[in-house]
Amino acid sequence: MTTPVLNVPAAVAPAADGVTARSGRSGRSGRTHRRADALGHEATRRRRLALIARGRRARLAATVVVVFALAGVNVANHVLGWDTMWLGPVGAVALLVFARWQGLSWQQLGLARHTHARGIRWGLGVIGVVALVYLVGILLPSTRTAFMDARYHLPPAGALLTAFVMIPVGTILLEEVAFRSVLWGFLSRHARMWQVLVASSVLFGFWHVFPAMASATGNEAIGSAVAVLGPFAKVAVVGGTVVFTALGGVLAGELRRRSGSIFASVGMHWATNSLGVLFGVLAWRLAA
Repeated sequence: MTTPVLNVPAAVAPAADGVTARSGRSGRSGRTHRRADALGHEATRRRRLALIARGRRARLAATVVVVFALAGVNVANHVLGWDTMWLGPVGAVALLVFARWQGLSWQQLGLARHTHARGIRWGLGVIGVVALVYLVGILLPSTRTAFMDARYHLPPAGALLTAFVMIPVGTILLEEVAFRSVLWGFLSRHARMWQVLVASSVLFGFWHVFPAMASATGNEAIGSAVAVLGPFAKVAVVGGTVVFTALGGVLAGELRRRSGSIFASVGMHWATNSLGVLFGVLAWRLAA
């Protein structure tokens, strides 16, 4: 009797083919999912980069708006003759509102509460140093004439009003908020700190072009020093003023950077301007 022989490989072959087919389909599905995931990640990355670029453009546009706004205020003040006693405070408030609306923090603006005390200490120290330098300057006949500005040939009451009200409200408030607070904060979004310092100081120098045009006729020492230049005298005065005030802006900006507060640069600004008026009055009296 012949015993039937079972062909095992033939019996299991269909099952093996099915497993292979399923494995191939699974592999293709996995590769498809991985490709889809990669495409999704790439799309997300592109959207993120687009949003970052859009944010950078928006911040740059806001910075340009501030620069042009300051140029407009300068023209309105010195060319159109608008009164800085209201223009200064209104401009300062408008700049701060715009800065806060654009997302700048009080820390970025140099007005954080925890920095006030340190900024005031720095400011008072600078006032003391400037007062000492001015005192030596008016006591020496060779340098006394530099303080004898015709604009500040004032009676004592007028000098006090100018030093403690008109200059702080009409000049210092706007300039410090503009250059060491708002513009500083906007520039810090795009540049390194030394670049912020240089850029804000250069713009601060150009801010003084219009006031410099009256210096050659208002100050005896400056007028006599540039008289030999003839028709180029006013150009020399304007250029020298821009350079001098830009260097002053560097010093004020460094005070603001080190203290973290604009009160330090406010102290320097008040000392150089307002003490200049007070010591100018004293210089006129000593020369009389």
